[in-house]
Amino acid sequence: MSKNIDNKPDANLEGFESALTKSEQFIEDNQKTLTVVVLGVLLVVAAYLAFYKFYAEPKEEVAQSYMFVAEQYFQKDSFNLALNGDGNYFGFLDIINDYGVTKSANLAKYYAGICYLHLGNYDEAITYLKKFSSDDIMVSAIAHGAIGDAYAEQDKYSQAISYYEKAANATPNSFTTPIYLNKAALLYEEEGNYKKAITLYERIKMDYAQSQEGRSAEKFIARAKLALEK
Repeated sequence: MSKNIDNKPDANLEGFESALTKSEQFIEDNQKTLTVVVLGVLLVVAAYLAFYKFYAEPKEEVAQSYMFVAEQYFQKDSFNLALNGDGNYFGFLDIINDYGVTKSANLAKYYAGICYLHLGNYDEAITYLKKFSSDDIMVSAIAHGAIGDAYAEQDKYSQAISYYEKAANATPNSFTTPIYLNKAALLYEEEGNYKKAITLYERIKMDYAQSQEGRSAEKFIARAKLALEK
């Protein structure tokens, strides 16, 4: 019995050596292909670094300088100037078109959507806000809420409710969540879906009682229940 046990390490070693030999043989047989693959990967990495360093990074710096001016107009509610520029500095639309590879261009899509929302161009607002993306869950939620506002202004209540609920549930918090839940509930009332409206109002009352919407929830619940009984 002890003799058999002593032979096992040798068998394992032989198997390991065999696998090693096969690997070495594979590398030898495919040396050219492997070399090409490795060089290809290195070239892709080098090209990306060069693109970022010599093209994207300088573009980002210029785009940020234009963004600063456009944001100033935005804060002053000068939405046309914010969108289109003032003749000396680009607006959000120019930044999107000419600096599309930059983070600033992505943010400009959000600003452009909000500008169009204020200007009453709801289709364009929806288009640009849908193109915007953000890793910041709060900002993303606000963008969804703005899309909901644009649909609501067009009396497209089902689409508006969908985006309000996305905004409310993206990152539950005491600031934006009750606002968007309340907006969704009001539209459910407009559609005659009072049960759903009551459910949202009760959620606001229970989870966000200290918010402005929470303090008004009882009144809205009573109104919706009264409408439901008719």
